[in-house]
Amino acid sequence: MTYKPVTHVLFDMDGLILNTEELYTIGFQEVASRYGKQFTFDLKTKIMGQQSREFAGNIIDELELPMTVDEFLSETKMIFEKLFPESKIMPGVKRLIQHLHDNNIPIGLATSSSKETYDLKVVNHQELFDLLPYKTWGSSDPLVTRGKPYPDIFLVAASKFPENPEPDKCLVFEDSLNGVRAARGAGMQVVMVPDMRLDRSRTADATLVLDSVEDFQPELFGLPPFSD
Repeated sequence: MTYKPVTHVLFDMDGLILNTEELYTIGFQEVASRYGKQFTFDLKTKIMGQQSREFAGNIIDELELPMTVDEFLSETKMIFEKLFPESKIMPGVKRLIQHLHDNNIPIGLATSSSKETYDLKVVNHQELFDLLPYKTWGSSDPLVTRGKPYPDIFLVAASKFPENPEPDKCLVFEDSLNGVRAARGAGMQVVMVPDMRLDRSRTADATLVLDSVEDFQPELFGLPPFSD
């Protein structure tokens, strides 16, 4: 496949920059276990990238949990307040973000998380996230009216760049199927770094699929190559 040169880069956060998808699984399973239910990888794949109230409703419906969305979010909030500060940066991410920053490539964050949960997740990684000056929190931003797989979050995130780039000049990094569909729907190229358990036949919508951000070659998209 040939790739088109880009000038701007947007990053998803959960499962892409941070290992928080693992922490979500732990938290959701803790609630599900109270009712003898299993939070499966298949269900996880369906809800990844969705806004908080949407994924809560889908988990409740799928697992037939006897609780409301607000009750689910309240219970998981207490769990995640303990888990999220333990988040870790995924391999290759710090190097790439620092590289793009050092080469004056405009970079931004486009996460479905709320500002509240974002603050918990990045408490020990503030220096890295300070390199992403343009941030969009999908569950908190009133302009993001629909969650992934709708393109809203990426269109809103791109509009925050002062240069107001065309969508085809933006490259998105994602780990979820919903995120890939959202980026493609926004008219952007997308590098997917999926969970290793995901059937690769389901990743056809992505522009490029990698096992790790460590494997990314910036020059494929007209970005400055790594010097080391």
